[in-house]
Amino acid sequence: MDAQPILIRNVRPVGFRPGAAPDAATDILVGADGRIAQVGASLIPPPAARQVDGAGGFVSPGWTDLHAHVWHGGTDISIRPQLAGLQRGVTTIVDAGSAGEATFHGFREYIIEPAQERILAFLNIGSIGLVACNRVSELIDIRSIDIDRTLAVVEANRDLIVGIKCRASHVILGSWGITPVKVAVKVAKILKLPMMIHVGEPPPTYDEILELLRPGDVITHCFNGKAGGSIIEDEDLWDLVVKCADRGIRLDVGHGGASFSFKVAEVAIERGLLPFSISTDLHDHSLNGPVWDMATTMSKLLSVGMPFEAVVTASTTAPMSAVGLATDDLLAVGKKAELTVFDLVDSDLKVRDSQGALGTLTRMFEPRHAVMGSTLVRASRHMPKEGEAKVCTCGAHG
Repeated sequence: MDAQPILIRNVRPVGFRPGAAPDAATDILVGADGRIAQVGASLIPPPAARQVDGAGGFVSPGWTDLHAHVWHGGTDISIRPQLAGLQRGVTTIVDAGSAGEATFHGFREYIIEPAQERILAFLNIGSIGLVACNRVSELIDIRSIDIDRTLAVVEANRDLIVGIKCRASHVILGSWGITPVKVAVKVAKILKLPMMIHVGEPPPTYDEILELLRPGDVITHCFNGKAGGSIIEDEDLWDLVVKCADRGIRLDVGHGGASFSFKVAEVAIERGLLPFSISTDLHDHSLNGPVWDMATTMSKLLSVGMPFEAVVTASTTAPMSAVGLATDDLLAVGKKAELTVFDLVDSDLKVRDSQGALGTLTRMFEPRHAVMGSTLVRASRHMPKEGEAKVCTCGAHG
């Protein structure tokens, strides 16, 4: 079937100008070529156009999840991209280290290239990636890293690989300590790419890791509530985190099964420390609780005091900028369409964080449609089936 134009009616653009309040309601016409054709009031639909009634809701740049795991079949923890992607309002998924140099070719051929979503990747510094996740660590000892092959794989796949990932907690590294982080940072420097560092159960400590990072690098699980890894239990660490954020180190939520605390996020935001980006760390152990999807994660940040416009920016243009995607004039005529149509609705949904603490979401992000070029997909939140909800308490799965 030939591609058809898409007319989105009566939506309020938000997130196209970071921090700005939503604009007045408008129509957006996407041509059959997948590019923005017109923006304005009361547009006339061309013949055969598919029409979406936004009903006065919102349209933003496509939601971008900076941390998920979608190397389905190549790791024992990854989910299929469609469970985290367009059907959930997410147009770009950044896989955070599921593949290492030894497995990236399969990830590219079997997952990334067939997907409707844009999928990019941080390449795991460990050669095997998350093949057997925490049952077989990707960073047992120095034999787990092949610098030459890692450099070669990145150079051959620079269209998709946007950085290097290292999981830095003792359940991954054992007695190896900070050394893998130092090696990963060195490789990222050689490649002139950012790092994404998973922080969790020390050692190494959060402080040690921050001291190695550069502007543009990403700390994921920034609001984890783990003993020894929480930014609100140590004023020296708090001061260091604020200083690092001010100089351009990017704090990413990375909710996951074990790495987001309502209390830590609420205290941090109340004290003026907002995350740079909001991400899910969706995987097989977090999909059916406590994460569920991107919209629920965004709603959790809204519930602990993050302003609506800041939540949208942290879920769209901020993570896009972290992986080198253009963020300027995204509604300009001629730009490829990458949009999420959503509502903000009243709610009384009770959800849990990664430590099992209960919170109530009084306002919910509800995705309605995702547009990726000429592809239009009806979107919704992931609704659990009876008996699905679970909370990971082992601390080993992010």
